[in-house]
Amino acid sequence: MAARTLDELQKQYGGRISDSKKGGMMRGPGPRRGHGGPGVRAKGKPKNAKQTIKRLLSYISKFKFRLVLVLVCMLLSTLASLTGGYILRPVINALVGESELAFFGFTFTEPLEYLAVILSVIAVVYLFGIVASYTQARLMLSVSMNAIENLRNDLFKKVQKLPVREFDSDSNGTIMSSFTNDIDNIDMMLHNTVVSLISGSITLIGTLSMMIYTNIWLTLITLVFIPLFMFLAGQIAMRSSKYYVGQQAALGAINGYIEESVSGQKVIKVFNHETICEEEFDTLNADMREKQFKAQFFGGIMGPILGNTSQISYALTAGIGGVLCVLTGFDVGGLSVFVNYSRQFSMPINQISQQMSTIFSALAGAERVFALMDRNPEIESCGELHSAENIKGDVVLENVSFGYSPDKPVLKNISLYAHPGQKIAFVGSTGAGKTTITNLLNRFYDIETGKITIDGVDIKNYNISDLRKNIAMVLQDTHLFTGTVMENIRYGRLDATDEEVIEAAKTASAHSFIMRLSDGYNTLIEGDGANLSQGQRQLLNIARAALSKAPILVLDEATSSVDTRTERHIEHGMDRLMKNRTTFVIAHRLSTVRNSNAIMVLEHGEIVERGTHEELLEMEGRYYELYTGKKELD
Repeated sequence: MAARTLDELQKQYGGRISDSKKGGMMRGPGPRRGHGGPGVRAKGKPKNAKQTIKRLLSYISKFKFRLVLVLVCMLLSTLASLTGGYILRPVINALVGESELAFFGFTFTEPLEYLAVILSVIAVVYLFGIVASYTQARLMLSVSMNAIENLRNDLFKKVQKLPVREFDSDSNGTIMSSFTNDIDNIDMMLHNTVVSLISGSITLIGTLSMMIYTNIWLTLITLVFIPLFMFLAGQIAMRSSKYYVGQQAALGAINGYIEESVSGQKVIKVFNHETICEEEFDTLNADMREKQFKAQFFGGIMGPILGNTSQISYALTAGIGGVLCVLTGFDVGGLSVFVNYSRQFSMPINQISQQMSTIFSALAGAERVFALMDRNPEIESCGELHSAENIKGDVVLENVSFGYSPDKPVLKNISLYAHPGQKIAFVGSTGAGKTTITNLLNRFYDIETGKITIDGVDIKNYNISDLRKNIAMVLQDTHLFTGTVMENIRYGRLDATDEEVIEAAKTASAHSFIMRLSDGYNTLIEGDGANLSQGQRQLLNIARAALSKAPILVLDEATSSVDTRTERHIEHGMDRLMKNRTTFVIAHRLSTVRNSNAIMVLEHGEIVERGTHEELLEMEGRYYELYTGKKELD
């Protein structure tokens, strides 16, 4: 197997492709289940920068009082800076003999005494500005941290409400990248860049006002360079913005690949794909390096270019100012102050321009975050809402058709029923649609045509969370959370007592192996149960279902990960588990479905045979071939 190209890797790990025709499940280096779907990948400039900025500002606008204080502190800090600089004008004029040693109506006879008083006043002014700057920084940091906390909470809540289809088509690393890199960039912009922009704008306006007050002609010379500043900044910004968007997309792709590669290490090593993984990672890493280089290069050159341009403006202003002092009597103190202001005038422009790289990076990240937040959530219910309390478990499917992709139907006109307490089994080849039926029952996906009812009510008319409370599932793939064995079993019903948890473990035949663990039920599980065997993890999964009081039970290859001896031990527990519950069983081991009330044989999305074990054997059809071994499951 050859390593995939950059384009193929980006399609899979870079998120979702905007053109739905380019969607579809891509293979990866680690185990990954599900059906692919269309998607979106960050591409080009932000589609709506104004809307993105507006949504970001809505998160900090909740702290209006603190923002007002921040603005006041910025004004005071700028005022202190400008005042401290202007005080030097009469000092210089007095020391060079152009005016008397006077300050605020006080006249001094000794230059040193005069200088000491002036320097003390300047020190107090600048100290006041430092306090204002410190207060502003603390307040803005508080605002940004709270805003980011709210944004991250909103994003996590939205992820919890997304339908399963969304997770089928996105890699975990892409979603994780939104929570980490993208939000970190937004955080950097809110608590640093926003302050620089506002502070720089205030400083710019204040400095320009003082420059006009000091000398209008020198101010006009300085303003001539503003269009040049704007032109250079705009040209660099145009080129850097697209590279920052590409950088964020490449970062999401490489994160997705790393996450999947690490989680699939066993599979990679079993099939000796280490070299291929290294090659594919090198491809993604090289793409990341190239895009980062371009983004950082164009973002980094803005400061030096504008800084050198400002030096030209500074030198020209000083030279012409000297001529004005000689020819027009312009005071030396005024020239010194103006030259200082001209340098201050260019500093905010340089600061603002240098922050553009952070802004582009943050806006690219914010667009990805908001795109994830804007995805359609699960539809809670449709039509008249019915109570899901006291559900008995009478399940009916009427002419149900469904496909994960519109052009690829998986189920075709499926009709069946299961009365309360009955056990319905699904057998058939891989991909026949067995698991899809149970996915539709849980409303992980909504059907396209047909109808599914529970107790005579369309499942779309139940609240989706209430519906799932009445369906317990034991899946082929187990997932254990970081925590104790007790906590993992209790995940099936959080209000269960310790005694109920232990009883559920006994029902699932898990109690004996749990008691052999180092700390019994208090044994800590980490790494998705890496310290347990696959069979032990599955037994804990079964114990979760046993703890649930749901009237409907779905067993999707529940015993596929345990050996035959262990399977016999838990069959009795499973019988107790299924008692008085409507049970749907998916199994490749046909011996586990012999006592079912009805067995559905599926092929290519259709029910080709149905009946009891004995009835199907008498038919000598597909089930007979499977059971007798004349034809094995695909």
